[in-house]
Amino acid sequence: MNIEQARFNMIEQQIRPWDVLDPDVLELLMVVKREDFVPAAYKNLAFVDTEIPLAGGEYMFTPKLEARILQEVGLKKHENVLEIGTGSGYMAALLAYKGRHVTSVEILPELKALAEKNLADNGVSNVTVELGNGAQGWAAGAPFDVIVISGGLPVLPEAFKQQIKVGGRILAILGTSPLMTANVITRVSDNAYSTVKLFETDVKPLSQATTPSPFTF
Repeated sequence: MNIEQARFNMIEQQIRPWDVLDPDVLELLMVVKREDFVPAAYKNLAFVDTEIPLAGGEYMFTPKLEARILQEVGLKKHENVLEIGTGSGYMAALLAYKGRHVTSVEILPELKALAEKNLADNGVSNVTVELGNGAQGWAAGAPFDVIVISGGLPVLPEAFKQQIKVGGRILAILGTSPLMTANVITRVSDNAYSTVKLFETDVKPLSQATTPSPFTF
């Protein structure tokens, strides 16, 4: 497989047609090597329009969804990011290239270790991967300029709104499968937020946000 040709085809055939036209984002997809963040068993799927399995039943988003998220949050060089759900570290790497610093919270120790290795191997030094449950955000380091939630939620917990700066943006995929919508929620003042619905999609629920069982044993 010609890797650079496959990367080019991914961008031209999957990502551009999905309204990802920001030249900075498209260039970044050439710079950050997606294949370096894909588990070895799935390297041949690195540029395919599919979710890629990770440990613990988690998945990497499709390339076009990753690119669209990156475009829609409009990250600037001075901004600090909170990512919920690190996965393989690829989205954190993309955010790190565009922003100042990324705090990424991962609940599974094996994925935290994988992401840290992938980030280090690719020379990404402005990401801190924290082990923990990010279902209510991450108070340490708040408020953030941008929050990206890498999993679906039925509704956005209020805690996230309190952890974003005025002018900050939250990218959240809300709803229940199969009807979910990607939203950008912007904090326009101390007490007011505006929501823009971007597109419909269907992603795995955020593993940290599972509803606790009412039964005790």
